[in-house]
Amino acid sequence: MALLEVERLTKRFGGLVANDDVSFAVDTGEIVAIIGPNGSGKSTLFNCIAGHHSPTSGSVRLGGVDLVGRAPEAIAGLGLMRTWQIPRSFAGMSVLENVTVGALLRHARPDRAKHEAQRVLDAVGLSERGAARAGDLNIARQKRLELARALATSPTLLLLDEVAGGLNPTEANELVEILRQIHARGITLLIVEHVLEVVMRLAHRVLVLDYGELIASGTPEEIVRNSAVIEAYLGRKRHA
Repeated sequence: MALLEVERLTKRFGGLVANDDVSFAVDTGEIVAIIGPNGSGKSTLFNCIAGHHSPTSGSVRLGGVDLVGRAPEAIAGLGLMRTWQIPRSFAGMSVLENVTVGALLRHARPDRAKHEAQRVLDAVGLSERGAARAGDLNIARQKRLELARALATSPTLLLLDEVAGGLNPTEANELVEILRQIHARGITLLIVEHVLEVVMRLAHRVLVLDYGELIASGTPEEIVRNSAVIEAYLGRKRHA
């Protein structure tokens, strides 16, 4: 049984079909990336999986458990957590306090939660910034804090939304190494990403959305040679 199963998921906003009959699965231990042009439905799909939207139709299952209709915090309790493209930290709290909030999902005692938060900060390279105000971090460190807050919930499946967005090449390379270490700890990754260099270096498999439909699935090497994918990104005329 796959860890995550998305079956015939459709999401409509009035007359707009943001996701159209999307089906795929993610196995335990995989790193799967979802790519596609702006407006292709990637973030909507993430929101439906993580419980922030209810699909118009279709199903989402984690380890065989139906997620549709469950609140995001209930889904997090089942082991699925997501990050946001624009970090959503508590700006007035310290970095350590932000991550401790996430750790409280699994650790009811504040001292245990704080200990887990410090361990996670070490893992993402923010251990020396624990006392800093979250709102004072630069974008690269805010992205790491967003990742740390999600990791502190001890997920089995982590959904990463544009985690490399806004980073320079050095910062993106450092992030790739952090994500590899996270994956090596046994966490399955599902990534929405625009930075294709990150996708090529990390993903075992790539899914491509265009106008809400899943148009391709394959290894990174297969995807970059796929004519439908090239056309979706460049347009028919430039593809020719």
